[in-house]
Amino acid sequence: MKKIGVLTSGGDAPGMNAAVRAVVRKAIFHEMEVFGVYNGYQGLMEGNIKKMNIGSVGDIIQRGGTILYSARSEEFKTEEGQQKAIEQLNKFGIEGLIVIGGDGSFRGAEKLTQKGYPCIGVPGTIDNDIPGTDYTIGFDTALNTIIEAIDKIRDTATSHERTYVIEVMGRNAGDLALWAGLADGAESILIPERADDFQLVVDKLKRGQARGKKHSIIILAEGVGSGMEYGKRIEDATKMDTRVTVLGHIQRGGSPSGFDRVLASRLGAKAVDLLLAGKAGRVVGIQKNELVDHDIIEILKAPHHINEDMYKLSNELSI
Repeated sequence: MKKIGVLTSGGDAPGMNAAVRAVVRKAIFHEMEVFGVYNGYQGLMEGNIKKMNIGSVGDIIQRGGTILYSARSEEFKTEEGQQKAIEQLNKFGIEGLIVIGGDGSFRGAEKLTQKGYPCIGVPGTIDNDIPGTDYTIGFDTALNTIIEAIDKIRDTATSHERTYVIEVMGRNAGDLALWAGLADGAESILIPERADDFQLVVDKLKRGQARGKKHSIIILAEGVGSGMEYGKRIEDATKMDTRVTVLGHIQRGGSPSGFDRVLASRLGAKAVDLLLAGKAGRVVGIQKNELVDHDIIEILKAPHHINEDMYKLSNELSI
């Protein structure tokens, strides 16, 4: 294989640039040509493709977002859209494609692999919701952004003796909420993987109030519901002064953490190794600090699981 492409798709995540850098430089080290596909699958269909060199990825390892940009494309989900993409791959002579993104991005990679174009998936999403890897690129940075925000909110919650509901991202996964809640000592953590027992939250708040507790932090994963609505329910049920903060897209941005930079570099390079070895339809990951790869179909079918021990611990420590 002499010519490969790389694209980023779906929601951006800190560390995507580090992964692109690793793909480009690892491929050039092995005397391959690398083409950057801009604006995800939409750009692939439109032929928004440029050859990259070592300088193309200089000074980007510390930058958030993605220099290749990202876009969601409904057209690519169709047979016609996929055919357009294949025509562009043929036009540029691209023999293999590395896709950095989440499960939606991997579904596109699966389709192209089935049509004869080897693809390797690299998990890049702040949600940490990809099976087969302990961590996804961007999760650690987003987690630390959330922790910093909660630390500041807690100062205000303490000063005004208030209850705060903080809504965090994660789509249908609760990892960001769980990890942030445990790291910041939240009184309650509400995640999609567990039934929302509203009365338990209320009872815990009232017990704290009875022993003189002046403020509380509740972490709500967006997959559970609206933070604004939940905050109103809390205030109505407890009569406590309650405020809501929706952290929003601040969680996606910022310079990637050291962990994410190293993780992205390792996973990006591993993806190139797989293409060089003639592999296709694989997703790279890290488990127990060892690089692994899995069949992309198995990954797309597998359910996401939270760390049960962490969830149990969070409940034990928030009595």
